[in-house]
Amino acid sequence: MSDTSPSVPADTSGSTDSPDFDRMTRDIADVPAVEVIVTVAVNLMSAAAVKLGLTEEGDKYKDLDEARKLVHALAGLLDASATEISSFHAAPLRDGLKSLQLAFREASLVPDEPGQGPGEKYTGPVYG
Repeated sequence: MSDTSPSVPADTSGSTDSPDFDRMTRDIADVPAVEVIVTVAVNLMSAAAVKLGLTEEGDKYKDLDEARKLVHALAGLLDASATEISSFHAAPLRDGLKSLQLAFREASLVPDEPGQGPGEKYTGPVYG
């Protein structure tokens, strides 16, 4: 009995239908760790800003519970990577973190006590 189904040639065109994991792995292997850490930190900062209602959409995506998690994760990442990234990279990230922590305190109906806000476990109390 012969198989009458059409044969499917292997896709060698580089189709974007499925990710090329080999290429992605090679690409990430070429990225310095500092760049990966900074990129993740910036993504956490951006997501936290959205959840704090600091974007053009304002309160549309505001969710303080989600913002707390993101700010806390950002603080933990910066604390853990402090000795791995230079002051050149760390200083603006710390400034951004502090701004988010202050924005969180301002947005909260019942602000956390100093030292109890998101990420303050890692940064210590944040004051304006």
